[in-house]
Amino acid sequence: MENIELIDWEKMNGLIPVITQEAGTNEVLMLAYMDKEALDLTLKTKKAHYYSRSKQRIWQKGESSGHTQEVQEILVDCDNDTVLLKVKQNGVACHTGRKSCFFTNLETKEEISKVEVDTTAAYGVIDTLYHVIQERKNEDPKKSYTAKLLKGKQNSMLKKIVEEAGELTFAVKDNDEQEIVYEAADVTYHVLVALASKNISPDRIKQELARRFGMSGIEEKNSRVEE
Repeated sequence: MENIELIDWEKMNGLIPVITQEAGTNEVLMLAYMDKEALDLTLKTKKAHYYSRSKQRIWQKGESSGHTQEVQEILVDCDNDTVLLKVKQNGVACHTGRKSCFFTNLETKEEISKVEVDTTAAYGVIDTLYHVIQERKNEDPKKSYTAKLLKGKQNSMLKKIVEEAGELTFAVKDNDEQEIVYEAADVTYHVLVALASKNISPDRIKQELARRFGMSGIEEKNSRVEE
């Protein structure tokens, strides 16, 4: 932990930006963040660990996809508030399946690199859909229904959740299996839009569900009251 104290953690409020490069080519792969524990794990394991602000937890790069980063060198900048990781990238760095997260030209909006790996199976459809919804934030509301929901009045977005939940309950009441699946998918999509509007990763919902394993519903409700 002694080397970690080279970082000016107080100035950075405990969270530092990390630039990650491919060691062999110096290609910039991604930018992420680390807290002390993530940096300590990275130093000890030589596997890149980061702190996810959306998931609010430490994660090892590639824990879901298998596209891990083997750390070759760790450098700190002159102000002691930014880290540069040089890594051997196994697979791709970006959740979109591209080698680098930097693939869109800001002036032309042109995508300068192609998808190399289909990551849907690795990340799961829920996480993949969440990332797609996040990407729609910057699109034209006239051309994207998701952008329209995200950029419109919040009440309109919330009413859609209530509306779709109501349709799901009627489908269940009518015992219409196909309609139940269809409406459940609609509810899931609109809930993910609401989460994306607040930048809350579905991973945090998974964490909360995992926390409740082995706990009765009554205990869970009481724990919230006590808090």
